[in-house]
Amino acid sequence: MKPNYKQMMKQAQKLQVDMEKAQEELAEESVEASAGGGMVTVEVGGDMTIRSININPDAVDPEDVEMLEDMILAATNEAVRNARELSDKRMGSLTQGLNLPGM
Repeated sequence: MKPNYKQMMKQAQKLQVDMEKAQEELAEESVEASAGGGMVTVEVGGDMTIRSININPDAVDPEDVEMLEDMILAATNEAVRNARELSDKRMGSLTQGLNLPGM
């Protein structure tokens, strides 16, 4: 059975348009994560940009800067993981069920 290249090209073009739209929508969304019982909160956009970092003043201890650094790192990593999951979910739904050779 010979592949229908015209149909494949049509599918690929639609996929490209749908993916661009999904990326634009992702850029408008955001996810949050916190660490230290909410002492540090990080917001990351669906486009993987860090939008904000909020630090509760009670988390600032000049004697223990390392703990604050760890909380910022933990919250940032979790927020990035959440954003990646959101992106994978959106993009994966676009390609699911496509029968394009090489993809």
